[in-house]
Amino acid sequence: MIEIKGLNKSFGDNDVLRNIDVCFEAGKANLLIGASGSGKTTLCKCVVGLHTPDTGTISYDGRIFNRMSRSEKKEVRKEIGFLFQGSALFDYMTVEENVLFPIKMFSKLTKKEGLDRVNFCLDRVDLNGSNKLMPSELSGGMKKRVGIARAISANPKYLFCDEPNSGLDPQTSILIDNLIKEITHEFNMTTVVITHDMNSVLEIGEHISFIYKGDIIWDGTNKEIMDAQTAELTDFVYASSFMKELKKMKG
Repeated sequence: MIEIKGLNKSFGDNDVLRNIDVCFEAGKANLLIGASGSGKTTLCKCVVGLHTPDTGTISYDGRIFNRMSRSEKKEVRKEIGFLFQGSALFDYMTVEENVLFPIKMFSKLTKKEGLDRVNFCLDRVDLNGSNKLMPSELSGGMKKRVGIARAISANPKYLFCDEPNSGLDPQTSILIDNLIKEITHEFNMTTVVITHDMNSVLEIGEHISFIYKGDIIWDGTNKEIMDAQTAELTDFVYASSFMKELKKMKG
């Protein structure tokens, strides 16, 4: 579990995050939603240590991350996997080398053990036999799956996914959503997904946090969100759904 209490973050006179209290639960797909500029990315950057909060605490299973020394933070970061919005694969590396990269960096596995782990992760995302392909040979959906394989290769306890469905067609988006949820349950990870995709929210949102102008103003599940009485959340949900349907009609 990742627990955030009383977190504030400002840049100059701009108060980006205000008194954030939120928990991301282990073994669940925790979705962080909100409009552009609401503070989602800043919050996640604070949680993984890319930004230092002005006040408040960030705890990883009871360990207060933002009060740790640099070496202590490094140990926690070894437990974190990250799926970037654009997959962020190394273009000059094969699929195998991309997935092997975190293993070499964060584990003490032998070469054979590392390759066995790579093959396990590729098989888990249904890319068995793709080891020697280059990123340029992959579709957008395949790149996302390689990104997931790389994110879980070092066996993380915590998984962060930044807009995992960005640029994907609806069918591939569903595949990626299901894969993230399956892997979360299978490995009992604390998974945090930043998304604007209402299909993702409704399909895999076991725990949803809605951030509005730097505040978490609603928490709940995908079964509760459509009946929420928070006006700002209702506007966001129905605006997002309407825009998606409009794009489908035009496409």
